[in-house]
Amino acid sequence: MHEHDKPLDENSVKSLLKHWIEHNESHSVTLKERAAQVARVSELAAQDINRAAELMDECTEMLKKALKDL
Repeated sequence: MHEHDKPLDENSVKSLLKHWIEHNESHSVTLKERAAQVARVSELAAQDINRAAELMDECTEMLKKALKDL
């Protein structure tokens, strides 16, 4: 049985959501930092990366909502 095939209880769901939230927040910071560097090569690409970070932040907010909704 794979790890993701096991039934989830409330504590494991909370743990999973917290992990995803931290993971997304970390990636969002990295994307924003890198976008500033990419801007020296392509402003348009940097805008796309910043938009990706914004979308990741939206996803993170939805995961935080899911955590509250448990």
